[in-house]
Amino acid sequence: MREVDLRSDTLTRPTLEMRQAMASADVGDDVFGEDPTVRMLEEEVAALLGKEAALFVSSGTMGNQLAIRCQTEPGDEVIVGEGAHVAWYESGAGPALSGVQFQTVGRGGLFGARDVEEACKPRAYWCPRTSLVCVENTHNRGGGRVFPQVEIESIARAAKKEQLALHLDGARLWNASVASGTSVLDMAAWFDTVSVCFSKGLGAPVGSALVGSSDLIQRARRLRKMWGGGMRQVGILAACARYALAHHVARLSDDHANAKDFAGALLGITGVKVTLPETNIVHLEFDAPCALEMAEMLAKLGVRLSVTDPNRLRAVTHLGITRDDIGVATGTIRRVLLEGLR
Repeated sequence: MREVDLRSDTLTRPTLEMRQAMASADVGDDVFGEDPTVRMLEEEVAALLGKEAALFVSSGTMGNQLAIRCQTEPGDEVIVGEGAHVAWYESGAGPALSGVQFQTVGRGGLFGARDVEEACKPRAYWCPRTSLVCVENTHNRGGGRVFPQVEIESIARAAKKEQLALHLDGARLWNASVASGTSVLDMAAWFDTVSVCFSKGLGAPVGSALVGSSDLIQRARRLRKMWGGGMRQVGILAACARYALAHHVARLSDDHANAKDFAGALLGITGVKVTLPETNIVHLEFDAPCALEMAEMLAKLGVRLSVTDPNRLRAVTHLGITRDDIGVATGTIRRVLLEGLR
């Protein structure tokens, strides 16, 4: 049976060319700052995003949490959008590692300057100190939505007025850039820190980067070591990320087209609402809480989707999914829905 796995874009396998890049990578001890491939990657990413320095880390969660820890103090409050990855999908790391609490604003992951201004606590010693705003672009739970650049600019002005730092969770920033036609340089310009991921849409096996000022990245490097994230001859992984940046950005438009085809094939079926994707994430929202049952049924038929809540399934297109796979997946899903097999 042919299996089509649409649970996440983290499911990609390194391409043959990536494996060749790994095999030929020039490496050293990165804890000593002596891995030349890592250093080249960090310099390239910092330049792409217009920041002074970058730090290669093992995951997007580590990048985000380092950014939070470097820009807050225990007892502080961080403003985030509804369903933000830093608050929902990082195992409670914000409170555990940095002692912060999250204040959720907006709907569907998006929010505006007024939301930020209204969420800020009074500057009184009995209130938590609001110190950081986190924006997610694209927004995972919001269905791969691109955060409008005009809203980012207004949020940034509000944050500056309120003396707040600004972090961008850009795990899928290249998806946002390709979909909107806005460069990652412009998208990152307003932020003090940005985290980007190489193991989602870009298809590398491991790795993310945090960028910011030289002083902040130096502090983050120490914390990375403290949290067990120091790596040795990790140039073999940085080589994959460098290859992905050079060869896998433009092809993200294929993933977006496949996601649109996926959604289009399922529109109009009674009992399920289908989001029209801006990038590579599609949500199927059911009238009844049957998502787990549906996922189990589809998995037996060779189509794997992720359950995001009792009424919702998520499909994510990626490097390992072809147009033919989309046809197989949607044909199976339509059959299950229309024949009432759930």
